[in-house]
Amino acid sequence: MTSGMKDKIDHPSLDWDAAGNTPHAPRSIFFDDIYFSGDGPAETSHVFLQGNGLPGRFATSDRFSIGELGFGTGLNFLVAWDAWQRTKKPVGAKLHFLSVERYPLTAEDMERAHQAWPALSALSQKLRNALPPPHQGIHHCSLGEDVTLTLLYGDAHTMLAAAEANIDAWFFDGFSPAKNPAMWSPDVFTAVAALTAPKGTFATFTVAGSVRRAAIAAGFTIEKRPGHGQKREMLAGHLAPPTAHSGAPTPKRAPWFDTPTPPLRPGASIAIIGAGIAGASLAYALRREGFTPTLFDPNGPASGASGNPAGLIMPRLDADDTPTAKFFISAYLFT
Repeated sequence: MTSGMKDKIDHPSLDWDAAGNTPHAPRSIFFDDIYFSGDGPAETSHVFLQGNGLPGRFATSDRFSIGELGFGTGLNFLVAWDAWQRTKKPVGAKLHFLSVERYPLTAEDMERAHQAWPALSALSQKLRNALPPPHQGIHHCSLGEDVTLTLLYGDAHTMLAAAEANIDAWFFDGFSPAKNPAMWSPDVFTAVAALTAPKGTFATFTVAGSVRRAAIAAGFTIEKRPGHGQKREMLAGHLAPPTAHSGAPTPKRAPWFDTPTPPLRPGASIAIIGAGIAGASLAYALRREGFTPTLFDPNGPASGASGNPAGLIMPRLDADDTPTAKFFISAYLFT
């Protein structure tokens, strides 16, 4: 199938720490760089969680969104998920984690890497069970009632430019800027800024000049902080108000992100007119997000065209590369 071949994503070629210092740590042969070293969870906690004021910000959030450059082994997601679980939060609070990855690891390679963190084994198993197939596009993975993972498989700039989100905190964790400069390009940071909530924050392990300049040009304030282990310094900062800097990108907003009323709080009542497949699916999604949906239909559930005695999933898989074809492939994979 033409579209499927074009959108296929390659898994990375890896080798493993032959010296045995970190026996479960993979190295990317293509980028000639490691995915993690030493005590990976401790570094993630120092750089990305503390660098973004987490989990303190979790404790006051009904909804919290994290964005990431470079999903890799999923370590940062697992540590954030673990911290989310351990934090006392508002009732019905939800964590959304969005990450972009050009070369996703196979579940088998992830399992080998995850052996380095036995304390996270229960979460890592759930993650591996939810991994999507290697197909370019946006993949939504539900990992319990309060955690959703969205994986963007493809080129970082292309995928981020096509996404819509309100990210409260960013983890910039691609391979070294010297090894993978495309991940840290000004275009990527411009796309990141457009997806960032007002006063959204970021943290990263690198203090490379090219990264500092790209972040500042995109509208982020930056500061150097003590790094982890042998790394003396790291960067952290937040998105400055548009009036505080010149050349800031205008955030790209889909209509549903630009409502004049405050966001609905968990538990809010929402009416749905029509109790067919679409209405029932919408009610299911709203309930998962913590709302209270009520279906109205004068003839009862599935009384119209949705009332067929049996149904089946029959995906429409087109051979071209149109937005419609991509939509149906993503919908089929999600189902």
